[in-house]
Amino acid sequence: MKTYYIRFITILGLSIVLLVQLVWLVNSYNFVKDELRIKSTNMLEQAIMEETFSRLQNLPVGTKVQSRTEEDKNRNLPEFVYMQESLEQLKSPIILDSINHIYKQLLLKNNYPSECMISISKNDTIIQYIGNKPSSLFSLQTDKVPLRKDYSIVIQAQFVNPNNLFFGKMGILLVSTTLLLIFVVFCIIYQVRIISKINKISQIREDFSYAMVHDMKTPLSTIMMVQDMLKSGRLEGKPEIKNKYMNIAESETEHLFTLTNKILTISKLENHKLEMNKTEVELTPIIEKLTEKFKAKSQKAVNFITDIKAETAYADAEYLGEVLSNLIDNAIKYSKESVEINITAEESERYTILKVRDNGLGISEADQRIIFQKYERAAAAKRSRKNGASGFGLGLNFVDQVIKAHEGRIFVNSTEGEFTEFTIYLPLETPNNGHNR
Repeated sequence: MKTYYIRFITILGLSIVLLVQLVWLVNSYNFVKDELRIKSTNMLEQAIMEETFSRLQNLPVGTKVQSRTEEDKNRNLPEFVYMQESLEQLKSPIILDSINHIYKQLLLKNNYPSECMISISKNDTIIQYIGNKPSSLFSLQTDKVPLRKDYSIVIQAQFVNPNNLFFGKMGILLVSTTLLLIFVVFCIIYQVRIISKINKISQIREDFSYAMVHDMKTPLSTIMMVQDMLKSGRLEGKPEIKNKYMNIAESETEHLFTLTNKILTISKLENHKLEMNKTEVELTPIIEKLTEKFKAKSQKAVNFITDIKAETAYADAEYLGEVLSNLIDNAIKYSKESVEINITAEESERYTILKVRDNGLGISEADQRIIFQKYERAAAAKRSRKNGASGFGLGLNFVDQVIKAHEGRIFVNSTEGEFTEFTIYLPLETPNNGHNR
């Protein structure tokens, strides 16, 4: 499946989850709000009823007050509505302070916030109120309770700060919603990282395939050319030219074999299947052989400066030679026309320390952090397009893997345009060291 399809499906799925969660949260909020509104309205009606009966008790004995008629019984209105006009005519109007006092007691009894504003409105205009005006994240107010049968005068309560009430009712829901949103965001980030890794792997495979074809095409073409020359018979009677072409073909064959062996070696090292036959090996013969080899084959002017203070190292001779060969080869590839390579060997209390330093193009600090990764040619890839160097990006990863198999360490220090220095630490032989990994 293509990357943009994966992204589309991922974003669509997560959007649906977020939308469902949002709808669920809004519906839950509305449900809780309706529940609180109904209960607070019922308590307000109860407070008005108690205040109304308290005024009735203070009337002179025998005083008649209007009650519900047969016609009014079919209307769903509180009983106190029918008493208000009569009480006002008897000079006993509704007392807002008394309602506020009774209402607060009912609210506290039911664990509701008691701070609220109670207002009486006539034709949608507030004519009397008590308490502070609301200021809260959530809004909560009671229904308008009629004080007249025609709803011309109504009373309503608005809570100043019902946040704690909402959080108390919706606390678990809000926590679960927050956790779900965090999980969804994490999934998005994780999915994006996976997609990025897939893209990177795809790009690495593409780059590796290109590099492999590019790096193998030249030696194969050379070998085929020599083969054609030999078949044609044009080199018969020309032994010097024939030997020259044969040496070229042999060198290119060795190059192909080295590349193939490098890939197999890295695979075995990563699967812990490669044995390192570590012994005390002499460093001088290995380094001299490599310097002579690269002086002979290099098309650039190469000057080697060696300072061998450590006579031996505890290592696999074959793989140690391959490691140094890779470092020297890179120093020549990524350098100017004149190359100077310093190779030193010294010994500390615990390690044999080998250094390979060149005066080449250098490596940036950002690239130094990734240069030992497999297929990661970093700045070298950019320079290869400029200077004609080629490769799979396996050389330094091979070096790193082999040094780790020796239980050693390798570090790089470089300044762009000035030098690059690789330092290898190989542990000295001790009685506890084994000869195989």
